[in-house]
Amino acid sequence: MALLEVRDLRSSFFTDAGEVKAVNGVSFDLERGKVLGIVGESGSGKSATAYSILQILASAGKIVGGSIKFNGQELVGAGEKVMKTIRGNKISIIFQDPMTALNPTYTIGHQLKEAILLHTNRTKAQAKERAIEMLRLVNVNDPEKRMNQYPYELSGGMRQRVMIAMALACEPDILIADEPTTALDVTIQAQILELMNSIQKELGMAIIMITHDLGVVAQMCDEVIVMYAGSVCEQGTTDEIFYNPHHEYTKGLMRSIPTATSAGTKLQPITGTPIDLLNMPKGCPFAPRCANAMKICINQNAEIMEVCENHKAACWMNIKEAVEKGELKLEKSETQEETTNEQ
Repeated sequence: MALLEVRDLRSSFFTDAGEVKAVNGVSFDLERGKVLGIVGESGSGKSATAYSILQILASAGKIVGGSIKFNGQELVGAGEKVMKTIRGNKISIIFQDPMTALNPTYTIGHQLKEAILLHTNRTKAQAKERAIEMLRLVNVNDPEKRMNQYPYELSGGMRQRVMIAMALACEPDILIADEPTTALDVTIQAQILELMNSIQKELGMAIIMITHDLGVVAQMCDEVIVMYAGSVCEQGTTDEIFYNPHHEYTKGLMRSIPTATSAGTKLQPITGTPIDLLNMPKGCPFAPRCANAMKICINQNAEIMEVCENHKAACWMNIKEAVEKGELKLEKSETQEETTNEQ
């Protein structure tokens, strides 16, 4: 049994302008000790998926359907009392911006001890020892001194290490890292990723790495989910996603990455702009930006299908290819005609 099982998760934000379907039918499994990457541009639903798992969506947000099982226990509808035993204790999160995630009015030590006392039965003295131990684990120099400092006295990289220490203090089974290196320079990014990688192997926990940086995914993740407009458009092993992408959005992401062989050539950005989640198109949400879109892409969204072992994608191009190869037979209909005739 997977440590975390998410099935058809749907979460929406109800605003004055209408319903924003931020997470629209997301499903995945997370095995113990594995690192799952969730990739996509801003507004794709990455963070909303993570916040749905922990049920910490903003007041306008609500889970409207689906299932989230942690160790076989259903979390959707479980109630706040149950979630308080899960958050921080069993599933922890590192928020996007360490500059604002820490309270500027309290010392580092106070905030670390508060998290430990809230989720464990340790005494104040034991909580202080644990806080110092965690700071040492994440390679914060002179941890006893840092305990008495305020966030503004630390560098961005040091604050991020404190956030990691806080998230790991209760030895969670799952760590959700929401853009953990966004605000850091390249050198510090590499140090933080190396630190997370070593701690993950040492503790054997599972990680959900939320990022838009494909370099981070290649370095850290075992499996990858590519999201667009709140939906999963492709998922598979890291090697499959990088070397054998099967969704046009994923292919676009790969073409936009600079490589050693692309020196002196122009990168190929994905044209157009992200769709308005308040006015979702009838068909594939990526169709307006897709150079290979067919008529059916505009009118109907493709269901996610297995393209090979441990690799799924939701793209009509795969269905078209399978039909042409005789690997898939469809009933004679407008759907079949359109999947075999490009726009």
